[in-house]
Amino acid sequence: MKKPTWVIAKEQAKRVASQETVWLFGLHAVRDALENPAREKLRLIVTRNALERLGDAVATGGIEPEISDPRKFAAPLDPQSVHQGAALEVKPLDWGSLQDVALREGPMPPRIVLLDRVTDPHNVGAILRSAEVFGARAVVAMQRHAAPETGALAKTASGALERQPYLRVRNLADSIVELQQMGYLVLGLDGEAETTIEEAVEGKRDRAVALVMGAEGPGLRDKTRETCDILVRIDASADFGSLNVSNAAAVALYAARG
Repeated sequence: MKKPTWVIAKEQAKRVASQETVWLFGLHAVRDALENPAREKLRLIVTRNALERLGDAVATGGIEPEISDPRKFAAPLDPQSVHQGAALEVKPLDWGSLQDVALREGPMPPRIVLLDRVTDPHNVGAILRSAEVFGARAVVAMQRHAAPETGALAKTASGALERQPYLRVRNLADSIVELQQMGYLVLGLDGEAETTIEEAVEGKRDRAVALVMGAEGPGLRDKTRETCDILVRIDASADFGSLNVSNAAAVALYAARG
């Protein structure tokens, strides 16, 4: 019996994902990945100076380093990458399903950030840092039209990528509905909304809350806006300009804290 087209496409996507690797670079990102037992590490390229600065992390990572000339650094990185003499090839992390991270136990009421077409890896890296600081369960983005797990993202995240779940989903609206079915209050950030974040969570701070952030400029797509429970804005003075999405995520997480 011939397999349906969607089954074949799903199997092909899984095979591609299993072959995908990421080059992390920079001392901080490489050190944190080496010390992360959940990371599958494939190849470590370092200068002698970087090897000394990484110290015990190399032994902890259990991988034999390849020493490279700093003038002809051997890792296949963009020439503009500030690698600090350290690069590590890894497999992307597997954080499990949205349900796995959304329902896990924690000391505070759950908070999750969802990103609607936020494609800049530097913005996503900064959002991961804020999510870790404010105790969010996960940052969730789309498989397409979103920043993939890259060295630039990891470097901006400054280690948070190794500790903060970053999930990629096929359909953001479906994921919002899934969270709502798990009891999450889903707030969509919109600068024109009448309700502030603080007003939306008043008396509900013990509830699980998801914050949906749109791309700078276009904001949330219509389908995303329609699926959220409430559209909210960050409370600011009337003549204040819009925030960068990573700054907005930090402020929103603080405003919605449990």
